[in-house]
Amino acid sequence: MSLSLEPMTAAQLARLRVPLERSYADALAGTGDLTPEAARAQVALQVGRLLPDGAATADVLLRVALVDGVEVGWIWVTLPGGDHPKTAWIHNIEVHPGHRGRGYARRMIELVEAELARLGVGRLGLNVFGDNTGAIRLYESLGFQVITQQMAKSVDPVG
Repeated sequence: MSLSLEPMTAAQLARLRVPLERSYADALAGTGDLTPEAARAQVALQVGRLLPDGAATADVLLRVALVDGVEVGWIWVTLPGGDHPKTAWIHNIEVHPGHRGRGYARRMIELVEAELARLGVGRLGLNVFGDNTGAIRLYESLGFQVITQQMAKSVDPVG
C-alpha cells in the first residue's frame, strides 16, 4: 500500500474545513483562554485570513492523502512568507478516524518535505498543543525540535 498526496479541490476543502474549524476551536477553548463562541470566531477569522481564496490560495499546499484511491487524511502547509518569512508552516495534518496508527501522518510529512525541498524551502515548522503527546512523539521522531514554548497555570483569584 502506497500513500500519495494529491492537490486538494475546492469541494474537498469545503468538506474538510468545517471539522477542522470545529476541532481547532474546541482545542483553543480547552486551554481556558477563550469561550467556545470566541474560539469559533477566532478560528473562522484565522482560517479565512490564511486561505482567502480557498483551495486556490497562492503559496499554500493543500494536499489530500490517498491510499489505493481512498482518502485517508490531509495536510495544509503554507510556504515561507508573512508570519514565517523563512519557514514553511504546517497548519493542519489529519489522518481520518479508521485510518490512524498506520504511519500515514509520518508519510504525509515526509512527502511534503520532499515537495518543499524541490521548491527550495529549507525549513518546516508547526505548532502542537502540549497535551497532544502522540503528535509530539511523531514530530520529535521526524527531527522537529522545540524552538519556543508557551506555558500557563491556573491562579486562584483572591476575593
